Amino acid sequence: MIRLAVVSGKGGTGKTMVAAALADVSAVPQVLADCDVDAANLELLFEPRRLTTEEFRGLAAARIDPERCRDCGICADHCRFGAIVRRDDAWEVDTMHCEGCAVCTYVCPTGAISMEPRVCGEIYTSATDRGNLAHARLFPGSGNSGLLVTEVKKRAASLADGADLLLADGPPGIGCPLIATISGMDAVLIVTEPGVSALHDLERLVTVCRRFGVRIFVAINRFDLAEDICARIEDYCEKEGIAVAGKIPFDPAVVDAVRNGRPVTRGDSAAGDALRALRDNLFSELGLR
Repeated sequence: MIRLAVVSGKGGTGKTMVAAALADVSAVPQVLADCDVDAANLELLFEPRRLTTEEFRGLAAARIDPERCRDCGICADHCRFGAIVRRDDAWEVDTMHCEGCAVCTYVCPTGAISMEPRVCGEIYTSATDRGNLAHARLFPGSGNSGLLVTEVKKRAASLADGADLLLADGPPGIGCPLIATISGMDAVLIVTEPGVSALHDLERLVTVCRRFGVRIFVAINRFDLAEDICARIEDYCEKEGIAVAGKIPFDPAVVDAVRNGRPVTRGDSAAGDALRALRDNLFSELGLR
């Protein structure tokens, strides 16, 4: 099974649109994973039918036992995150601010504070007309998105029986969620756009991806909006030995498709044609037919 992640160096490049289009026209047995857990929206384009829902527990948070607390406030003095607050004449933990460092458990003279697992999100598996989908939702204010990405990939792997392709919609940027996404992948498709900041972010992302030994491909979205910068991106890719698998023109049909909750490849459009050509080029390189 080929493991392919669609990623981007910055938000707003059209990464999820490209991932959805590839899933729509892949024509191979596949399983999908939405690893952009901070803003998961691949499901919006495929009308999934929910199969399972489970809690995601991230790092533990502190909890104060009011029966053992002697109201000294030492824990609040040592908390660097302002997570221990005074309410109703008692000390309690604001879990939105607790970073799970556990310093309070060490300084409490009565042992009134313990660390307990907290629910930080939910993990889902769903069925779509283009294969099973593993996805998740990270609750506002929760951390540990990299851990949640790993769990999403595990669920996708459990659904992959008979699949030739695991297609992941990854997060933007180069942080922990991106690293968790590309770890163990065979290839990444970096979606960029013709902008100076996008080129800079592309360079950073390529540097990170090379640390993981994955094959790297690039797709340039809305390439015709600034063809001079598009040429700079292509020159960079040629210098780095990176294949430009496709160039997608600006097309209002993309906006219409997303607004109607469907991949743009389900209609006739210039962008849809370019995405089909991208699929052919990319899958040929990956040995998928």
